Amino acid sequence: MRTSRPVLRLRNLSRRIGHTDNTRIIIDSVSFDFERQKIYTILGPSGAGKSSLLRLINRLDEPTGGEVTLEGKPQCDYSPCDLRRKVGYLFQTPHLFPGSVRDNLLYACSDLSEEEIRTLAEQSHLKTEMVDRSADALSVGEKQRVALARLLATKPTLALLDEPTSALDPAHTAGIESLIRELANQRGLTVIMVTHTPEQALRMGGESLLLVSGRLAEHGPCDRVVNYPQTESGRMYQRKELR
Repeated sequence: MRTSRPVLRLRNLSRRIGHTDNTRIIIDSVSFDFERQKIYTILGPSGAGKSSLLRLINRLDEPTGGEVTLEGKPQCDYSPCDLRRKVGYLFQTPHLFPGSVRDNLLYACSDLSEEEIRTLAEQSHLKTEMVDRSADALSVGEKQRVALARLLATKPTLALLDEPTSALDPAHTAGIESLIRELANQRGLTVIMVTHTPEQALRMGGESLLLVSGRLAEHGPCDRVVNYPQTESGRMYQRKELR
């Protein structure tokens, strides 16, 4: 059966820094196809290259080798602005601009209608009356929901989430996880989410990629990667020997 074209394709993607005699490998020849409307979690020990991989996909860093293709088009053919409208990025700590929630949404897309602003707020589980509240007055959990709404304002194809719940308590973590799953389903987004805990990956479901020392050590359905690893690196990560 013929399958649809991947929304994102990585081919031998690499990033190395330093000089020839002192080179540090950050990402090492990673190849993978990300399908449309799926949730992917990226696992791995500290320093494995998880966040670095997201930065290469969004062109916050430039690869030193390999290729990124988005919707069949080489990444370098997009302007940085156009690329980042299609590929939204949510950081660990929400960074909002001065002003109101409305101002932050309009910063992402200046021609949003009042109805679109209200819809973004509702979809992100923000109370309507919060739209005109100062961003500085919000809790961390509320700020992360605003950051997520701002990401959605550009109608991206792909959402990159870099440990989006690391600054939240367990109750707010569960809320953000539920919201991400809900939005991915509602909007047909492809979500690539870095997490530092296998337990969170299992809650998110979908597929998982395990990075070790910048290399793709294992990938597949989340339950298999976390609970039934097929590689020695995967088994070491499961035994918490790689953390």
